Amino acid sequence: MQADIQATTALGCHPLPVLSCLTVQDTRNVYNAEAVDADLVRQQLEYLAADCRIDAVKTGALGNAAVVNAVADFLDQHTLLPLIVDPVIKAAGGGDLADDELLSAMQQRLFARAEVITPNGIELTQLGGFEDQRDSARHLLDGGCQGVLATGGHGIGEFITNTLYRQDQAEKSWQIERVGGEYHGTGCTLAAAIAAGRAAGLSLEDAIEQAQRFVSGAINHALAVGHGQPVPDRGVTWAAQG
Repeated sequence: MQADIQATTALGCHPLPVLSCLTVQDTRNVYNAEAVDADLVRQQLEYLAADCRIDAVKTGALGNAAVVNAVADFLDQHTLLPLIVDPVIKAAGGGDLADDELLSAMQQRLFARAEVITPNGIELTQLGGFEDQRDSARHLLDGGCQGVLATGGHGIGEFITNTLYRQDQAEKSWQIERVGGEYHGTGCTLAAAIAAGRAAGLSLEDAIEQAQRFVSGAINHALAVGHGQPVPDRGVTWAAQG
C-alpha cells in the first residue's frame, strides 16, 4: 500500500487506497497476512466511488477469494475503468500471499476484466503453467486475459526485459538497465505507476514506458531502510527532477 501511494502521488495522481490485506513484514520477508473483511472492502469501494472520480484501478495483495469477489462486483458496475492487476502470489523474500482459491478467483473474475496483468517470472510460470514465458503468456491470453506484461526483474542479465503480450497484436518489449540484487516492492511500484499513467490519460504502452522510467529511477535512488532488501525511493523530489 505504501508503494502504491508513493508511486501514484509522485506521478501526479491522488490515490484512493482501499485496504484489502494486512501483513506482518519487514525488508526481509512477509511473515503473516490476513485479509480484511470482504464487506469492509465493499464499503470502502462504494463510498469512495460515490464521493470521488476514479480514473483507474490497481489491485495487489487481495487476501482471499471473498475480497476478490467484492472487488469484481464493484468493477462490474464500473466497466469503463482501466484495471491493472498485479497478481501477488509471493513476497520477494518467499512468503506466501495467495492460496489456490484466491488464485482461481482472480483468474475467473479479474483477469479477463483487466487491461493488463503484471506477473513476474515466477508468478507467470505458476499462473500460465509453462516454463517458457511466451507459452505461459499465450495460455493466459487464450484463457481470457486482454494483456500480460511479463516483467523481468527476477531474471538475470545486463538488462531487465519487460514484454507485453496481447491478443492478435505483436509482442512489444522494453529494456532497462539491471541494477544488481533484489529490491523490496518493485512489482507493486511498477503496477501502480502504470495505473497512474492510465489515470492521467496515457495509452497503455506509454503508461508502461513512463512506469519503467519511474521504477528505474526509484531503484537507482534505493534506500537502505532495514537489514534486508533495499527499498526503491519513490519520493516526489527526485521524480519531479527526473
